[in-house]
Formats: sequence, structure tokens, C-alpha cells
Amino acid sequence: MTSLPNSTASRDIAYHLHPYTNARKHEAEGPLVIVKGKGVHVYDEQGQAYIEGMAGLWSTSLGFGEERLVEAATKQLRELPYYHTFNHKVSTPSVDLAEKLIEIAPVKMSKVAFANSGSEANDSVVKFVWYYNNALGRPEKKKIISRIKGYHGVTVASGSLTGLPANHADFDLPIANILHTSCPHHYRFGLEGENEEDFATRMAADLEKMILDEGPDTVAAFIAEPVMGAGGVIVPPATYWAKVQAVLTKYDVLLIADEVICGFGRTGQSFGSVTFDIKPDIMVLAKALSSSYLPISAVMIADKVYQAIADNSAKIGTFGHGYTYAGNPVSAAVALETLKIYEERNLFDHAGRVGAQLQAGLRKFAERPFVGEVRGVGLIGAIELVADKATKATFDPVGKVGAYLVTRAQAHGVILRNLGDSIAFSPPLIITEDQVTDMLARFAKALEETEDLMAQEAAASTD
Repeated sequence: MTSLPNSTASRDIAYHLHPYTNARKHEAEGPLVIVKGKGVHVYDEQGQAYIEGMAGLWSTSLGFGEERLVEAATKQLRELPYYHTFNHKVSTPSVDLAEKLIEIAPVKMSKVAFANSGSEANDSVVKFVWYYNNALGRPEKKKIISRIKGYHGVTVASGSLTGLPANHADFDLPIANILHTSCPHHYRFGLEGENEEDFATRMAADLEKMILDEGPDTVAAFIAEPVMGAGGVIVPPATYWAKVQAVLTKYDVLLIADEVICGFGRTGQSFGSVTFDIKPDIMVLAKALSSSYLPISAVMIADKVYQAIADNSAKIGTFGHGYTYAGNPVSAAVALETLKIYEERNLFDHAGRVGAQLQAGLRKFAERPFVGEVRGVGLIGAIELVADKATKATFDPVGKVGAYLVTRAQAHGVILRNLGDSIAFSPPLIITEDQVTDMLARFAKALEETEDLMAQEAAASTD
């Protein structure tokens, strides 16, 4: 990369440590500097427009430049820019938001605890689950089961819940009492001749065996995304959630639905829990809660969880948990306005309609030579690239081909994300049918160029 001295790119290389980035590679290549956004598009320093096919990080649901959110933030900044929720104090927007979230929750919930990110919220959940079982006099019931390829954040606890090797390597994770059960990806892990329902039965059996092996009296909770996001956009196989929930009920294991990606329309309905008929005891929300205009997340808990926590706080004298910025009035005001816009514009229904077009468009690539599986629901999807369609063999090294493809897609003006050779799509909910068509056309050009490269490399290897 070449850049002028003191340019944004040069200063970024000099001073900024990036998440999810090869630091040495970044020193050589530098960043794409985004300076403006409007609707589903973002713009770089040279004025080049890109369709933001990932809504930032699965999250900018209303796109860029939504004036109502700017106005909501500005108004609240003038009235009360900050207040906390410690020691019996609160601001009006945080109360209003808690009330609204309880109102729209897909199952009956009792209370809302705010945080600033999905990672923080899931970290809080680990503490809540442990505190809850201590309150009930069950000090051994502390283990939390996540899933291989699940994603729940990057703090010490939430990073432990995450089931991806790169999130554990050399961070000394996972911590104790965090376990990982089988990944419910039928295409990748189904046995020969095993249909989705039989595969789901086996996944539930794997979970039950883990609970029994560990001892039901030691297993406190199971956490999962309705659709797995960063693990590759993995849609659960038919009957999976019904069978898993039956196991959890049998052994008195709390169900935590991580709705950080799926919540607020991403699956074409209000929550992923609605799409897949999930009945959680705890729900975790973030990202689209404020369309990512300001940091905010929320944990919703069922009444049985709240009552135990409340009794224990009375016993101890306080509930010793919280964040300086939790329930920040500006973030809460923006989140409230975001929820109003979803309702007024019927954006969840819109996401379902346009999502059907996206899914149909993605599936047109299924016959391409290096496409192994196309999957998704609503406005979230992925195309998995493979070296051999018949055997499902992966590329070596995994991720290199997908990285090339998303680089070519960016050159054609669409930003996507490579997840180990699965190319993810998660555009803003406001995307139109014409924009979906445009996005897929740009992706098609990048896929053709990737196929050409693979053909050239195959020819060279036979010379």
C-alpha cells in the first residue's frame, strides 16, 4: 500500500491496533478508510461508493444517515447527556427502553439489564447464571454449554463461550465451567444418508450426553444463537430447536438466546426466537437495538431468574454488578427511536419480503463449480466455497480463496465478509429489491474472477 505521510491510512498503521486483523499484514496493506455513509452505501476517501453488504458488523439495520436517530441523540445530549443506573438512580430513556423491550419480547420476560456491547451482555449473563444458582443454593450448578462455531463475544467469559479457535488461541481460553457441544451444521457434519431431522436428533443426543457426563446438577445453562453468525451463518436443521429445548427442560438447564445478530428483523421476523419457536429464559440483545448508531446492549431475564437474583441481593445487601455507561440516556433514546422506526416502517415485514429475494438470488449460485452450500434465512445468508463439490473438501489453507473473493467484491463496490471460505451477506434491513439485485450482480463478477483464478492455478499445477 502507498499512502501520503500523515494521511488517515498512514496514521492508522502507526497508532491503531485492529481487531480481527493480521497486524503484520495490516502494516503492509493498510486500511480501507470510510468517511461517509448514506442509506445502504458507504464511501471511502476517494469518493468510491460501496454497498455495505454486511451492515457494518451485521448491525446497521437502518443504514447510514438516518436523521431521526441523529435528532434523537442530539435532543437527549442537550437534555441529559449522561446518567447512571447505580444506587436507585435512573434516567427516563433507560426506563422507557426497558419497558418497550419487555413489551415486544417474544416470550414473557421480567427485567432488563443494560450494557454496552454484545460481549459485555454475554459476560454479564455468565455472572447472572452463577449468581442465580448460588442464590438457589446450588453452588455446583455452574457449567454453561455453548456450541462449536458459536459466537458470543470476546471478553474473558464471553470469549470462552465463543466456539472459534482463533478466539481462544494464546488468550488462555476457555475458562473453567464453559463447555462446547456439537455444531449443528448439517452440510458439514451430517453423516452419509442422514437427513436434517435425524441429524437434529443426534445433535440433541450429543447435548444430552454432555449434560449426563458432566452431571445434570453441575450444568446451569445452554447458550446459542438462533442462527449462528460469525461461525459461518449456520441455519439450524429442521426440528433442532424443539429437540434441544426438550433436553434442557428435562435437566433444568436455562436457555439463553443470543439474539445479538438475529434480533430486530434479521431473520425476517422480530426475533430469531420467533422464527425458530425458541422459548428462552434469558435473551441477549445488541447491534440492531440502536442500529449501531450508539453502543448499547441488553439482557432480558425471566421472572424466575429475577426473583432469585433479587432475593440474593437483599441477602448480600446489593447486586454487585453494573457498568458506568449501562442505560446511557443518549444510547437509550437512540434505541427507542430505532424501535419506533422499525414499527412505523414495518421493516421486519420488509426484511422478510426482500430477504426472500436475497435467498432466491443466492441460491442461483448453487451450481457454480466451487460453491458447496448456499444457506440463510431472511436478510442473512452465506455461500460456502469448497475445493471439491462432490467430497465437500475445503481449500488449503482454509480462508484464502474466500479472502480473495471478498477483495474482488470490494473492488466491484460491495463489502462482504469471509468466514473461513463462507461468504456472508447481511445488508441493512432498508435495502431495496433493486439494491439486492445490484449487490448480487457485483458479487457475481467477483465470483467469476475467483473461478478464473482457480482455473489458472489448476492449469499451472498440471504443467
